[in-house]
Amino acid sequence: MVDLYQSGKSRVDIIREYDLTPSTFDKWVKQSKTSGSFSEKDNLTPEQKELIQLRKELKNLEMENDILKQAALIFGRKGK
Repeated sequence: MVDLYQSGKSRVDIIREYDLTPSTFDKWVKQSKTSGSFSEKDNLTPEQKELIQLRKELKNLEMENDILKQAALIFGRKGK
């Protein structure tokens, strides 16, 4: 549909013919222009990408913390 639009077919005709909402069509055109991709991961804002990265880092730190707690318990028992 974006290709049709870029080749000259009117926005109104495409929306009507394919029963689209204007916001959906506009989103597709914007994604095509900015990233050339319709995949959500390719169209994330820098803030969204940073949030995903920070959540991954937090999860890793929480796992490391749990491992250290278990190690402290194990080594604490051996010292008695």
